[in-house]
Amino acid sequence: MAKGILFPPDNIWNAPVDGLPTDPNSDAYIAAIGADKHPHPDFGSGEWPRWSGSLIGIPYMVVPGNQPKVPVSFRNSDESDPGPYPIPDNVLVEGGPDGTGDRHILLLDQDNSILYELYNARLQANGSWYAYSGAIFDLKSHDLRPRGWTSADAAGLPILPGLVRYDEVAAGEIRHALRFTAPKTQRAYVWPARHYASKLRDPQYPPLGQRFRLKANVDISRFSPEIQVILRALKRYGMILADNGSAWFLTGAPDERWDNDTLRELKRLSGHDFEAVDVSSLMHSPNSGQIKQAQAGQ
Repeated sequence: MAKGILFPPDNIWNAPVDGLPTDPNSDAYIAAIGADKHPHPDFGSGEWPRWSGSLIGIPYMVVPGNQPKVPVSFRNSDESDPGPYPIPDNVLVEGGPDGTGDRHILLLDQDNSILYELYNARLQANGSWYAYSGAIFDLKSHDLRPRGWTSADAAGLPILPGLVRYDEVAAGEIRHALRFTAPKTQRAYVWPARHYASKLRDPQYPPLGQRFRLKANVDISRFSPEIQVILRALKRYGMILADNGSAWFLTGAPDERWDNDTLRELKRLSGHDFEAVDVSSLMHSPNSGQIKQAQAGQ
């Protein structure tokens, strides 16, 4: 399974943000997402709806380096990596084999540290696949998508590095930023995002790629130990706005070991407990996810 950080330690996904300044537009962004709305764990155990085959969360699979690759054609071919992609016969598709939602496929070639991600992927009669978009990430690299390109995510970012994964929580520490969604976003993106997915130009709405964190003064001692692991990560590493969706939906990978009742403790928080973060001081280059060396060891 994918354990720990997936990019180099000095990548923006793995950068602590607890010591960075609050973004000047923080109050407006929080209000736009919903100051009174509660975070929701968009992951868990079991299926929803029941008996649907739809696991709760975005599943991923670890495949060997010699996994046979299959061709994939894309609706958005201009912004997709052509592949082929190492899709096994038993591949896990978000929403289940007959799902009608985002239908993400996430594949980690752990032997070569290559991440393959597809959005709205569907198997064709000839054994090939068709998807809206797809992206391939070299996890040994800091390279970002070309400017203006989407990925399998609206922001042009990888999905897997931002998922809440059970093994990390069980180990007692998450050492990277998490991924979340908001109902309305701005027609803009900020580093490290590469793409927007909105027509709204009002600056009250947050751009894709905007980093948020749980405020330092939020008391997390009243939460279960597993939830405290997630909340400590939200204080130290924060979360990145990656797509349009429900307010404060925190994305994770499904796992039968999750306790859904415990995960619902996240709903005790509200948007008031978060703030937007200005990460611009970390940027080494607008086209790289690497952070400045002076900040990397903090």
